[in-house]
Amino acid sequence: MDPFSHLLLGYLLGFGVWGPSGIQYVVTAAVAGALPDADVALFVLSKRFPLLRHRGISHSLVGVTIIAGVGTILVPYALGRAFGPQFANGSPWGYFTAMEIGGLSHILLDAMDHWSVPIFAPFSPQEYHFDADRIVNVGSMSFTVLAYVILLEERGRVSIWVWSLTTWVLLAVAIGYIAVRLLARWRAEIALRRWGFSRAIPQANPLVFLFESDEKVAAGRRLRIGTFHLVRGTISGEESIEVGEAERPVDSLYNALARSYGPAIKASWTLGETLHFAKARAARGGYDVFWYSLEINFVGRAAGVLARVESGGGQVTTRNVWRNPSQPFGESENRTA
Repeated sequence: MDPFSHLLLGYLLGFGVWGPSGIQYVVTAAVAGALPDADVALFVLSKRFPLLRHRGISHSLVGVTIIAGVGTILVPYALGRAFGPQFANGSPWGYFTAMEIGGLSHILLDAMDHWSVPIFAPFSPQEYHFDADRIVNVGSMSFTVLAYVILLEERGRVSIWVWSLTTWVLLAVAIGYIAVRLLARWRAEIALRRWGFSRAIPQANPLVFLFESDEKVAAGRRLRIGTFHLVRGTISGEESIEVGEAERPVDSLYNALARSYGPAIKASWTLGETLHFAKARAARGGYDVFWYSLEINFVGRAAGVLARVESGGGQVTTRNVWRNPSQPFGESENRTA
């Protein structure tokens, strides 16, 4: 998750505990919400000590507690220097608790996406994730931007009760969003097993998940997708494609999919690193195939590769594109063998 969202959630949770009377603790929780990502500064050491890697021990209960202990000593002094002595006027236990709240909120946000965090490191290498959201999500990022705009606009311009009410509302929205995401992921996990899919991919709408499966078949692989809606509890738009050995000449959509798959993966790291699918159609002199990511998408559009496969020699031309998979294909370029 982006650092601004981490700061915001730590700030809102700190406010939920102390309110306007404990502003020093609220700011401390916000700072602590971003601190676990300071592990990127340990990149050189992480090659020798893997626990120091990004999203390593700093994203565990032990790591957060260590950061909280050190922060209890350093953060009040830093806040006092930056914002005035009133920000350093608090109890060590209060600062420690605020640091813990901020750090734990960081772990929660990171565990919600499709990456994972070693919550019980160094005692257990097991990593956990809910896969209930995506790091790059237009909805959640828009909320973060809007929240910052509102809070900054109110700063020094409104009375305390207005600022407090605004912050309570933002906290309620944030908690509600997280709760809906986690509930939807739990329901989606039950549904995907019922319909025989392998994975549930969160979409921008927290009530919608894209189901995907990648199965071995005699001819090669069968990719299948379907859209699950939490409220309706139904699957819609179910599709499947098969990808096997490429043949020449390319005389079918099946062969066009097989022939284009390798060049498409080579043309885009996004396809190789994320779950993907394809749409194909016959075109003059060959076939157009759009391979696209199921995870990197916004408002119906997806990052992908448009491949043109010639019928005769099976030559493939590719172009990285960002388009709605349901829209007509365009021209392609960048010839590959």
